[in-house]
Amino acid sequence: MSDYQITCCSTCDMSGDFMKENHIPFAMFHYEMDGKDYQDDLYASITPKEFYQKIRDGAQPVTSQLNAEEYCAIFEPILKEGKDILHLTLSGGISGTVNSALIAKEQMEEVYPERKVIVIDSLAASSGYGLLVTQALDNRRNGMTLEENAAWIQENKLRLHHWFFSTDLTSFIRGGRVSKTAGFVGQVLNICPLLNVNSEGRLIPRSKARGKKQVIKAMLQQMEDHARDGLEYSGKCYISHSDSLDDAEEVARQVKERFPRLDGEVLINDIGTVIGSHTGPGTVALFFWGDERTL
Repeated sequence: MSDYQITCCSTCDMSGDFMKENHIPFAMFHYEMDGKDYQDDLYASITPKEFYQKIRDGAQPVTSQLNAEEYCAIFEPILKEGKDILHLTLSGGISGTVNSALIAKEQMEEVYPERKVIVIDSLAASSGYGLLVTQALDNRRNGMTLEENAAWIQENKLRLHHWFFSTDLTSFIRGGRVSKTAGFVGQVLNICPLLNVNSEGRLIPRSKARGKKQVIKAMLQQMEDHARDGLEYSGKCYISHSDSLDDAEEVARQVKERFPRLDGEVLINDIGTVIGSHTGPGTVALFFWGDERTL
């Protein structure tokens, strides 16, 4: 097995334990809330409950992407050890951080010309991005070289599906993703939008449903329509949520009931502080492998 390190960003929304167990160095995004600067440290310094309650109480966190120097600080110790790097970034359709990572790659390869840094735009977010990181780890364990793993990720990353809904449109209205008028009407009528991440890695509204039961039904139908092998899907399934554990567990229950051949249990994670700054509380996201995202 080639000796290379897989790295990523905090916005993959995996747990701190996952990062430690798999020895994954990760670059931390930042956010500002109530006049203070914070790092997206996978809830080491604040709990998900506390974070989302602050948003419910009126806090409006503002996020910022990583700069090249911060990526260099992650890359350089690894290169000094004599290892190459496969780095996966948050979707370029959501953030420009991939450009900072590419600048850091060029700088580090000038300092360490015998080493290689491969940076890949995941076109993914939250635990969908985390599922891609998990696959990269599995590929390495199965003996793929750095170049083989990078090629596999590039070829297959658009087969990773993201579907999510929100029962609280407040943050979507604040961020301009939903107009004030549509948001007001939606909240009065208990409308839950169903969104996904498209082939450019952008968040796209796809449909609307009346209430949680209907939007969960619509989301599960998307999994049935798009998952690899349909109801015989035997890959991994991840869910992330923003202080909506009951809803996440209900989605997981229905997924396990409908797709009995899953690879392991459905993994439920918290949506991190940076992604959660934009979704606010009340969001549940579902991730699985399927056909290629083309729209």
